[in-house]
Amino acid sequence: MPVSVRIPTVLRPHASGASVVEAGGPTVGDVVGELVSRFPGMSGHLTDGAGQLQRFVNVYVNDEDIRYLEKLATPVKEGDEVAILPAVAGGAD
Repeated sequence: MPVSVRIPTVLRPHASGASVVEAGGPTVGDVVGELVSRFPGMSGHLTDGAGQLQRFVNVYVNDEDIRYLEKLATPVKEGDEVAILPAVAGGAD
């Protein structure tokens, strides 16, 4: 059951330049696992050593923040859209 995953600009070099890829699995955790498997360069940007999302990475399923759903156990179904949004910090003095 593929879902569309929107890849942010900062991670696109690790996804062969793609802005959207399809990934499958019954949960967000499975989708993230497939992304890391297919695009190993994303690994450290998305997950920590224990396979959990980095604390600065926000993930949405159909515009709903998974932190307020079931986190990585949030179910996904065919046709859903998953968006990955790493937090960006910094600025000028």
